[in-house]
Formats: sequence, C-alpha cells, structure tokens
Amino acid sequence: MRGLDSLRWLGAALSAFTERWVPDAWVICMMLTTAALALSIFGAGAGVEESILAWGQGVWNLLELAMQFTIAMVAAHACVASRPVWRLLDRLARVPDPERPLQAVLLTGLFSLVTGYLNWALCLVACALFVPFVLKRNPRVDVRVLIAAAYLGLGTVWHGGLSGSAPLILATPGNPLLEPGSGAPIVDRVYPVTESLFHGFNLVYLVVIGAVGLLAALALHPRTGARTLSPEQVDAILPKPPPEPVAALTPAARLDAFRGWIWLAFVLLAYPLGHSIATRGFGASWTINAYNVTFLSLALLLHGRPLGFLRACRDGVDAAWGIILQFPFYAGIFGLMQNAGLGSWLGEVFAELATTRTYPMVVYLYSGFMNLFVPSAGSKWLIEAPFLIPAGQALDVSTLTVLLSYAYGDSTTNLIQPFFAIPILAVTRMRFGDIVGYTFLIALACLAVNLVAMWLIPAAL
Repeated sequence: MRGLDSLRWLGAALSAFTERWVPDAWVICMMLTTAALALSIFGAGAGVEESILAWGQGVWNLLELAMQFTIAMVAAHACVASRPVWRLLDRLARVPDPERPLQAVLLTGLFSLVTGYLNWALCLVACALFVPFVLKRNPRVDVRVLIAAAYLGLGTVWHGGLSGSAPLILATPGNPLLEPGSGAPIVDRVYPVTESLFHGFNLVYLVVIGAVGLLAALALHPRTGARTLSPEQVDAILPKPPPEPVAALTPAARLDAFRGWIWLAFVLLAYPLGHSIATRGFGASWTINAYNVTFLSLALLLHGRPLGFLRACRDGVDAAWGIILQFPFYAGIFGLMQNAGLGSWLGEVFAELATTRTYPMVVYLYSGFMNLFVPSAGSKWLIEAPFLIPAGQALDVSTLTVLLSYAYGDSTTNLIQPFFAIPILAVTRMRFGDIVGYTFLIALACLAVNLVAMWLIPAAL
C-alpha cells in the first residue's frame, strides 16, 4: 500500500507541475517545429533557407490525409451524437457505484480500450462525450485520472487495432510503398490485415498492454483529495440529448424529413464496400477509406433522418477543429522530414545502433520519438518506411516485424502528445497540463512492457 501511495503522490505532483508549466497544444506544436528546424540544420546538415522552404513545401502536402482524418472525426461524432448512443452512454455511466470511484475509472478505461481497438476516431469522440456522463453519475471520481483512463485506447491498443493506419496502408492495393510512382517499390506485395493485425503475437500484445495501462490508471487514483467538478461544472459540459424531430409543415420540410435520402446514401456507401468484402475478402477490403464508409453509414442509420444527421456532422466539426488547424503545421514538420533529409538522418542514426535482435526495439523507440513531432501515424509511416523497412531487411528483420514495432511505438507516446487530447480537453474544459502528469506515468508503465515485447517479438514475424 505504501508503494501505491507513493505512486499516487507522484502522479499528483507531476500533475501540479505540468499544470503550471505545460502550455497549449498549438504552442507545443510550434516548440516541436523549432526543435525540428534545429535538428534539420545542425543534424541533417540542411541550410536555414532550405529548411524553411522545406517546411513551407510540406504545409499543404497532406490535405487528402487531413480530410480523411477530419471525415473520420465528423462521422464518429455523428454516431456518438445520435439519440440511441446518447441513451447508451447515459445507461453505462450509471453502472459504477458512486461511492467507489475506482469503478468509474475501470469502466471508462475499458470503454476507451474497446472503442480504441475498433476505431481511433470513435475512441477520441466517444470517450470525450462519455466522460461528462461518468462525472455526473460518479461525483467522487478524480477528473484528471478519469480523463487519463479515457485516453488509454489511443495510448495502448489503437494502432494494433482495426483502424491501425500503418497496417491498413500496407493492406491497401496501390499504396505508395508498393507503387511509389518513381524508383523501386519499398515492399514487394500487399500485406493483408490477417497477417498483421490478426497475427497471434499482436492479439496477445493488445490484451497485455491494455491490461497494464488500465491497472496503472487505477493505481494512480488518489485515496483522498481527489480533484472533482461541482454539479454546475458537470452540467455545463454534459452533452445535450439530440433534439426530437419537428413536424414537417411545408413541402421543403417534408423533403428534408424524407427517410429515403438516408437509405439512398446508405446503399451508395455500404454496397460497394460490402461487394468488395464479399468478392475480395475482408483482409483485402479493410483499408483506410473503408473506415470512413463504415462510420458514415452507421451514423446515417442511427439518426434516421437527414437533418439530424447533418446537425450532428456540423457539430462534429467542432471536435475536429484541432486537426483542421494544427494539421498544416504538423505537415510542415513532415516537409522537413521529407524535403530536408531530417527523417533519413534520424533513421540512419538509430539504425546504426541496431542488430537483428535489437532492431525492433530501435524502431519502437524511434517511432515513439517521431510521434512527438508528427502525430499522424499514416503520414509518418510513409516517411519512415522507405528507410526502416530496407534497414530491417538488411538485418534479416521482416517487414511485418518492423510494421508492428512501429505501430506500438506510435501508440505509447500518444499518452504524452497533446494533439489527440484536443477533443476530450475541449469537452471537459481542461488543459493538457492538468492530465499529462498521470498519462506520463501510464506511458512509463507501457514503456516497460513494450521493451520486453520488443525483445520477444519474432524477427521473422
């Protein structure tokens, strides 16, 4: 018990420190930009003007990916904002005993792990909206630890789950690593998710890392002096139930309320995906865009009427504003990686230190480090794979081993990266500094597990 008390004290102390010293997420983005520029100039050997121009060239190069992420956020928000899901979240929040705050942390952590495995955007939005329900029904729970528990899915299981960006890229026919447009291909074939996401090692890993993260969150909850919100504060952040549809009194209103538009859109979206799965198989069909189709289709069915669906999507843009605004600045760092030689230089530095046995650990650490600079797993994979995969092949480390090592590293540092915390912080009106002391300790526990996993992962997965 004394050890747990010390851990709780450390979490509270770190939280107090970060509340005072950790700035806004966009400011952190600019600090990382400064660090990337310095590394580009003094490490990779690029000139000042070359680095600035490389940053500028990258700003608008990821608009397609940014739009995919934005649609994913909007579609996931539309699902969660529907009346059936709103009622489900309210019922779930009643499950824990209000006198036992650890039950609320456990429920929220499990909710985050399940949604994180299913879809990263769903995890972001659903957890952000679920936390106020839990706070209302469980007034004794520490709000900082609860938010940290709600953040678990993105820091543990998401990239090994069904929406893992890097595995889905390698599973997509015609992807840039298979058909780069110029030069030799980086990989020689498509790698279906049945070989990566559904590999036995990955499935066991997800269970272990999820359990460790959840236990760490439970251990951090203070026994006394929990930071809570007043009923007035909770009511201010509690999502309002979706409005009931109004009677259609005019021809235009009747057209707006016609359910046929919903079913037409659903068929047009879902049929091609269903046809692809039926004819080509799940592994070949489950790509990045398949997720957007799935959640847009689900949102249409959950709302049932056009105006309710459109209203939820419009509100979802509020949850995606951080991606819309900050993505170009992170894309500028992407430009430094790609156009100023920074990514190659960093990869060479790490690869020079590796052997066949240690290379997965090097990739894991490198991926986690780079995630602090470019919190876009898919775009970062396209930058790093062209030198990580060949270096692995030279050391007799398979592409799939490199892929999973990269995915695990990308997940861990999400716990200390403010970019993806934006939706839950916006809903709860908290700052990243309020929670990062706790998420940092959870990340340390996950790091310890991952170092063991990287030692055990088969080199020829």
